Amino acid sequence: GRLGIAPCAGRVGAGRAQPHAARRAPRLRSGAARRPRGRTVRERGVNYAVDFVAGYSVGLFLDQRENRQLVRRFTPPRTLNCFAYTCSFSVVAALGGGTTVSIDLSRKSLDRGRENFALNQLGTDQHQFFADDVLKVLPRPARKGEKFDCIILDPPTFSRSKTGKSWQVEKAFDDLLLAPLEVATRHARILLSTNCTRLDERALEVMARFALKATRRAGNFQSTAPLPDFPRGAGARSLWLLLR
Repeated sequence: GRLGIAPCAGRVGAGRAQPHAARRAPRLRSGAARRPRGRTVRERGVNYAVDFVAGYSVGLFLDQRENRQLVRRFTPPRTLNCFAYTCSFSVVAALGGGTTVSIDLSRKSLDRGRENFALNQLGTDQHQFFADDVLKVLPRPARKGEKFDCIILDPPTFSRSKTGKSWQVEKAFDDLLLAPLEVATRHARILLSTNCTRLDERALEVMARFALKATRRAGNFQSTAPLPDFPRGAGARSLWLLLR
């Protein structure tokens, strides 16, 4: 029989919208409980591993599928994937022939990202994976003069560092934007995305304009169309910053 997981409040794919204590535990709605729930799914010809027994870390955020498609169309030579999770954006960038840098605090998530590379017959020799704090890693390419043509910024709503320090996206997103702008090429495309209900596309644009002014950069903004199969207000709020 078919396997199904009951929807929970927050993000579709993995509940990053709320701190753990506020979430409802997922539950099996159909299918045999003993049946293996690890699967490989295909999205527009791209393979991804998902795991229905991994709690909220299923492995793929469905609300980012149109943004993944845009990255694949861009075919950026170099992509910086911040808060990479299981590296789905890195995979589509690599399929376009580009090299990637994926950063995430979770080594386990990055291992799952490497699995996604393998599922698409992609080697990882030209791709880097850093299990570390994004803000600690970004100064390294900046010091080396490295630049990226596409940058993905899709941070969790709430997180806790290895040292126990808490992090909330609505208080930190504006500062978070500054470091990526230092490693962006002149015409780079930067995805600004959040699942925080307190931040909408207008708030993202206001913060991005502040960061542009602070770094003496210029750019235009491109909105993303709402997903027809998502309830209104559900899913990530996204905005593309196109530097010029």
